[in-house]
Amino acid sequence: MENAELIKEISKKIGTLKLNRPEKRNALSPSLLVELHLTLKKWEEEDSVRAVVITGNSDKSFSAGYDITAIPTDLTPEALEILKTDNPLDLALDSIKNFPFPVIAMINGYCFGAGLNLAMCCDIRIGADHIKVGMPPAKLGIIYHPEGLKQFIEVIGMAKAREIFFTGHTYQGSEVKNMRLVDHLVPISDLSGTVYRMAEEISKNAPLSLKGIKKIINMIGKHPFLESEDMMEAETLIAEAFNSDDLKEGQTAFIEKRKPVFTGK
Repeated sequence: MENAELIKEISKKIGTLKLNRPEKRNALSPSLLVELHLTLKKWEEEDSVRAVVITGNSDKSFSAGYDITAIPTDLTPEALEILKTDNPLDLALDSIKNFPFPVIAMINGYCFGAGLNLAMCCDIRIGADHIKVGMPPAKLGIIYHPEGLKQFIEVIGMAKAREIFFTGHTYQGSEVKNMRLVDHLVPISDLSGTVYRMAEEISKNAPLSLKGIKKIINMIGKHPFLESEDMMEAETLIAEAFNSDDLKEGQTAFIEKRKPVFTGK
């Protein structure tokens, strides 16, 4: 549905989520965030995608931030039940960060506040060279929540996180790349092609490898020195992949000089 707040598409095992509130510069409403969470949960349960792209449904805005004025309407009973007990922003950000396969933020315009936080929760960020990004809480008299600050520190480091939050500065052009807010900055005409080439390359890799590597990276993000319980889980994931049919297929394809066909088993 083109009038939906979140447009969902799947093609070649690549899922795309388009933030679709152009009249609000794609500001994140509670209903949009719950729908994003439920979609990722469904895709995980169905095991239907191997990479996800999140973007804004225009060249002008990725997301202007959290829409504190939005009133949830037309929600499903499941979504209404979720809103009774969970913070929709925390729920959506956690769903992105812990989705089992890689998530790419395709940043295509204004990206501020919670919108930029959403991008920080993605595994890879690719932006068009016209984007403007920033974190304005200090200009609004807001103290940003610890988990959000932690997500920025994980991606860009302590020093740059201090600068971004203390100044509330709007970054554009090469500044965005220099502050590590994106991994790649490309002309707008190349943005979609660059993102989907990477997503397709990711999607063709071994599913167990992708899931295991992402899970272990997230563990290290929480505890740089893995606790014994985390180490045991990591070793289990490694053993599962080592004994998989996909490993045999990858080795055989390498010897036969062809592209592997992975099944996730």
